[in-house]
Order: sequence, then structure tokens, then C-alpha cells
Amino acid sequence: MHTALHKAFTMIELIFVIVILGILAAVAIPKLAATRGDAQVSKIAMNIMTGASEIASYAMSQAKTEDNLSVMSNAVANMEASGEASISTAEKKAVIQVGSVNDCATIQVQTGANDDNLTISFGDPGSDTLCVGLQGAIDASQYPMKLRGTSVNY
Repeated sequence: MHTALHKAFTMIELIFVIVILGILAAVAIPKLAATRGDAQVSKIAMNIMTGASEIASYAMSQAKTEDNLSVMSNAVANMEASGEASISTAEKKAVIQVGSVNDCATIQVQTGANDDNLTISFGDPGSDTLCVGLQGAIDASQYPMKLRGTSVNY
């Protein structure tokens, strides 16, 4: 009589597999969290730059600016609706919150007697890596940008 041998994993092989899966999970989960943070920063940076472009286009086409930036920009309105930005109509600005920093970036239209200027400024990021990443992703060298005034030709 011939007995059939069943091939199976031994207990030590199963333990090795579980340990290897645990190590892979410990390495992969922080990378996944970092990727999510990078995606959030990229989205907000794109919304800020799109918002600035929309505000400039609005000011050029209407020859004026509005107190509420969300009227001039859908990107700013979307950031306000999602809770990423708070609008101040008194100061013509949108303050963007990223990570734990409430004033990571600010888009503002500064109105003078004869001109309007669009500015993007940054708050102190402290040790918040998301805010530091956002501030590094935005090219603020083009600001302030003149929207209306004597040097702007309509």
C-alpha cells in the first residue's frame, strides 16, 4: 500500500511569511501617507495658481475687482467650499490653511487709489511639512501683479 504525502507549509515557513508581510506593511504605509500629503499639496498649489490667474483675467475683462475673491475665481470658491480657504471681503483676501498652519498662504487684492495689485504671501510654516511643501511649490516671484492702474493697458 502506498501512502500519499501531502506537501504543506511548515509552521516556521508561515511565521517567516507573516514577518515579511509585516515588514512590507511597515514600510509601505508611511510611503502611502506621504503620497497622499503630496497629492493634497499639489492640488492646493494648483488651485492657488489657477485662482490667481482667474482673478487676473477677471480684473482685465471687467476693469475692476470684487471684494469677494470667490466671485472672481472658481478655484478660490472651491477652496472655500472645501474648507481649505477662508475669505475676508473686508480685506479682499483668501487665507489658505494647509496641515496645522492656518495661514500657510494668502491670496490678496490690494486696492489703492489708482491701482489694484494681486499678491500671494506666505505665513510661517513652522515644522509643518505640508505647508513647507506648498510654499515651495508656488512661484511667488511674479507677485505682486498689477491688475489695474496706469501701467496696465486695457
